[in-house]
Amino acid sequence: MSATGASAPPSTPPARSPLFRAEQFVWLTARVLEQRLFAYHFLNGSPDPVETALDAYRNQDGGYGNALEPDLRGPVSQPLHTAHALRVLDAIGRCGGQRVERVCRYLTAVSTPDGALPAVHPSQRGYPAAPFVPVVDQPPSELLATGPVVGVLHRNEVWHAWLFRATDFCWQQIESLDKSHPYEIEAAVAFLDSAPDRPRAEAAADRLGRLVREQRLVALDPDRLDTYPVAPGYAPGEHHFPHDYARTPRSLARAWFTDEEVSRSLDFLASEQREDGGWPLRWRQWAAGPALEARPMVTVEALRTLRAYGRSVG
Repeated sequence: MSATGASAPPSTPPARSPLFRAEQFVWLTARVLEQRLFAYHFLNGSPDPVETALDAYRNQDGGYGNALEPDLRGPVSQPLHTAHALRVLDAIGRCGGQRVERVCRYLTAVSTPDGALPAVHPSQRGYPAAPFVPVVDQPPSELLATGPVVGVLHRNEVWHAWLFRATDFCWQQIESLDKSHPYEIEAAVAFLDSAPDRPRAEAAADRLGRLVREQRLVALDPDRLDTYPVAPGYAPGEHHFPHDYARTPRSLARAWFTDEEVSRSLDFLASEQREDGGWPLRWRQWAAGPALEARPMVTVEALRTLRAYGRSVG
């Protein structure tokens, strides 16, 4: 095979293991990007094919579009697509260089007057989008959109003028939160886990952890889900669990939960794998295409979370 430049085939996971079943699901249903991400994370694949697949979603303005986030359709660049792209680049160790410089120029161009990001830029108007993602002419700054982007850029030691005001925005939003919802808390954690000021991040995370428990934003007992409220506007059953907040043991959010609570959460996550090998979507499904594209993404992330905590996936 060396004569053709092809690499040796990866070892096959044990038959019927969670990883084997997930692999079959990914090859059957996933986009090229998620197939290559799966190969990178679990089959000793190279980052180069992942980067090549991701390039198909990149636009001339430096941002990413083309339904990279399945709930926003159409070609135009959007902050949520671009955040997704940065997470992919971070996962494969390629979040730097001129590519990220162009991303930062795009972020600067679409920021609100206070230097942060809207969840959806008005350029989305006219293209299909999930009904729970409103498109307005003057969208407000959102921690939901800004926090994960700032976090991943700090984690990769990217320095750009855009980061100064965006970082200040994240601190102000997080430290003033008195009522929130799970996705916003997850965005805050994504920022705090990589914020350069570690003592300040730890203090802010400690306060958020108390808020999450006091406002019952986490389902601590998967066997009694009917006793936990679902956030307003969320789909029925769209609960969030300890592993959703603390995706790795290194996350500041890990300290919010006891060992027993995390263990129950991971047991539940492992049990959620479906007969077809994929994990289900818990958020509201509004069209067949986005749901089909999103399930492999959720499946890869579920496997990564289980493996990060030392759970055997095969």
